[in-house]
Amino acid sequence: MVHHFSHIPVLRDEVVSLYASAPAGVVVDATVGGGGHSAALLTAYPALSIVGLDRDPVALVAARERLGVFGDRVTLVQAPFASFGAAVDGDLSGVLFDLGVSSPQLDQADRGFSFRQEGPIDMRMDQTAGRTAAQLVNELPEGALASLFRENGEGRLAGRIARAIVAARPLTSTGQLAEVVAAAVPAAVRRKGHPARRVFQSLRIEVNDELGQLAAALPVALERLTVGGVCAVISYHSGEDRLSKQIFAAAATGGCTCPPDLPCVCGAVVRHQLVFRGARKASALEVATNRRAESARLRAIVRTVAG
Repeated sequence: MVHHFSHIPVLRDEVVSLYASAPAGVVVDATVGGGGHSAALLTAYPALSIVGLDRDPVALVAARERLGVFGDRVTLVQAPFASFGAAVDGDLSGVLFDLGVSSPQLDQADRGFSFRQEGPIDMRMDQTAGRTAAQLVNELPEGALASLFRENGEGRLAGRIARAIVAARPLTSTGQLAEVVAAAVPAAVRRKGHPARRVFQSLRIEVNDELGQLAAALPVALERLTVGGVCAVISYHSGEDRLSKQIFAAAATGGCTCPPDLPCVCGAVVRHQLVFRGARKASALEVATNRRAESARLRAIVRTVAG
């Protein structure tokens, strides 16, 4: 299991550079995975320690092995990242979110994340709790399925795919689900890439409440930063990136509601500043060696004022 979690962290060097000026203290790696980003931060900055969170117990086993060399500078906790405010005490020097599913999780057929491998339709980050993707596929009304797919980019094909899934129930394996989706769309769409990719992504995001988790966690992370502390988010899905952008933009303006070309009169207090405008992407070289980096988007913000 640990072997399967050996992987290269996306945008590792860019992430490490963000924390160069962070004050000594604790950085929460809210999605620690196999510990790649944490290991890089601990190696680069001896004054930092890590609290690593993950819902996936298999990931925590891998992280514990990889980060064991750093001794008591590392604390690992099994928890969803939305609960880190309760799991970690005190002000923070940084928070890092590397969202989505990891390559090792995709590679394990029995996790059900991949449409390319035969396995149960599970998709839970924590396989000991919560409803599975199979329950969504086999129990949600057609309209709810269509809305779920539409929200994640399927557009006009969402209803067509939902109808096909309902007609094929019950579905018990990822292979069955992928075949039903592929058969439901025109051949021209299939030639552009496997049509099940977005369907599987939609189900995974819903099963793990990934957008809800992010919406709950990011404001807490920003509030808990000490002055000079950095919060960074790596997202792989437009919904995640859009939500991160909105929350960071609100923080960087103090929630000001005044017209942008007029002085602020609403009393907003700005306590954060964007580290850079927009989102950074992986280089062509990194994408060539790690295809998962192709869709990655990195955003970062720093705390500038106490209060």
